[in-house]
Amino acid sequence: MSEFIKVTPQELTSNPFTKIGRDWMLIGAEKDGRVNMMTASWGGFGIYWSKPVAYTVIRPQRFTKAFVDGADGFSLTFFPEEYRGQLNFCGEKSGRDYDKVKECGFDVLYDDGIPYFAQANMVMFCRHLVAQPLSESAFINPGIIPDTYRDKDFHTLYISEIVKVLVKK
Repeated sequence: MSEFIKVTPQELTSNPFTKIGRDWMLIGAEKDGRVNMMTASWGGFGIYWSKPVAYTVIRPQRFTKAFVDGADGFSLTFFPEEYRGQLNFCGEKSGRDYDKVKECGFDVLYDDGIPYFAQANMVMFCRHLVAQPLSESAFINPGIIPDTYRDKDFHTLYISEIVKVLVKK
């Protein structure tokens, strides 16, 4: 029996600024039978086109980007504080060089073909709606660019429908 229960996005009471900015999340997807993930501390949640959505951003050089781009959906997984070391690892190391799932000791589960991790305390399953590469000309406030994009490696912004949320019982 699953340790998770399904809830609606509207039932969540977590502070998104804390969940993303302080606690962090893993963006995970599968490609060619392999699961990869990256740590993210930027993003957001809201309503767009009358749907609950997640806003995520991934730089072009991130190995996980090809996994997210090649899948119909991906997971956003949130963990208890005891997994901070694994989240650090997933943010600092590339899946090109490491099997992050194995290195972190995570157990992969699937929901409708989307991978997530048994150790998580909350999971959001997302389906792509929009992927928009950012460009220098899009910045109304170009003062952000020198510190954030020294290499001009602008993120792709993903707007994705949150199709399911699971929380640990």
